[in-house]
Amino acid sequence: MPFGFHGLDLVVILVIALLIFGPKRLPEMGNAIGKSISAFKKGMSELTSPKDEKPETYETVNHEIATPVYTPPTPETHPVETITPEEVRETETNVK
Repeated sequence: MPFGFHGLDLVVILVIALLIFGPKRLPEMGNAIGKSISAFKKGMSELTSPKDEKPETYETVNHEIATPVYTPPTPETHPVETITPEEVRETETNVK
């Protein structure tokens, strides 16, 4: 028997449900419970079944990782200005 109930137990439960909900609402409730159980089973089977989707339906994204390459500064890329001591003295007097 389902859920461990015996025949007499099920009859008593159905009679009590009929008295509580009435003869009009009892079929509606049974239908709603049946739909809920089938939706639950369908959801569980979707979770446990393997996916049969084709890999080409997914968009493939290739990410290139940029690795910085250190290049030391050279006179061509970073020119260095040379300042004579006279130019330093001139700037010091102009700042004051």
